[in-house]
Amino acid sequence: MRLDCKWLGGVAAAVFIVATGAARGADNYPNKPGRLILPFGAGGSTDVVGRIFAQRFSEAWGQTLVIDNRAGAAGIIGTEMAARAPTDGHTIFTYGINQAITAGLRDRLPYDHLRDFALISLYAAMPNILTVTPALPAANVGEFVKLAKANPGKFKYASSGIGASPHLTMEYFRSVTGIDMIHVPYKNSAQGYVDVIAGQVQAMFFNLPGPLPHVKAGRLRALAVSSTKRAEQVPDVPTVIESGIPDFEVTVWQGYAVPKGTPQPYVAKIHAAMMKALESPDLKQRFYDNGVAAAPTTPEAFRKFVQAETTKWKKVIALSGARLE
Repeated sequence: MRLDCKWLGGVAAAVFIVATGAARGADNYPNKPGRLILPFGAGGSTDVVGRIFAQRFSEAWGQTLVIDNRAGAAGIIGTEMAARAPTDGHTIFTYGINQAITAGLRDRLPYDHLRDFALISLYAAMPNILTVTPALPAANVGEFVKLAKANPGKFKYASSGIGASPHLTMEYFRSVTGIDMIHVPYKNSAQGYVDVIAGQVQAMFFNLPGPLPHVKAGRLRALAVSSTKRAEQVPDVPTVIESGIPDFEVTVWQGYAVPKGTPQPYVAKIHAAMMKALESPDLKQRFYDNGVAAAPTTPEAFRKFVQAETTKWKKVIALSGARLE
């Protein structure tokens, strides 16, 4: 088979022109306000943290970000929308732990969370915190597990929805401790706090930022955090591992991604703006005040991290038997 050198030369020239055009286009990028798709409802911990970061990011990026909350189906609705968004670099997606979790909750999804996105960087990491209603006679994880085992099927636990990290964290906890509890999913985390505080529901795992004010005010009793190290904001609260459950670790994370096919110069500019935003002392303080740690990464490290998280959560989901209808 003979190859036409003129044809190959024409293809090479076309590729060069496209690449050069993208690079030149990056000089004027971004050139209009951007859209930030958050695949969860307004007011929850992930939304609050996402908005804090978006403010600093938009300043570094040079354009306003219009936040578009697209909640539903454990993040699937917003993720599908982001995967099909224009690849002009002006649609950014808040890509987090839910994308790794839902990959194991359904056999078929309308997207592939690793194939259909260019992952840029993590920006935030936080633990989940196990809290109980103050009326419950359990001062630590051991006492809580003993009490739950003595009352199988009688205790309830709150979450912010089926497939969200609070739900799967408790399912993980249940599977390794052998306790039997009833899941009560809420439309948002704030509703869950209210019912646990009131004693209508006995316990919950939630992202640390949300319950933190209630814990400090004594409205909720904190038993443990899901990270491998204690959270600086609640230094007296032990980890689940310290509480006698080995290898139990859950980190809730958020990052940015864009639809696959977004020009690499645009991806590089978004990454640079993220790194600049994460250097802000004000951002770091606001993150700390909300129980969050800044978590800058390279795109390559972010992808490896997501691959590991996807594998982990598939195993947890298989162990727990949790499914998303």
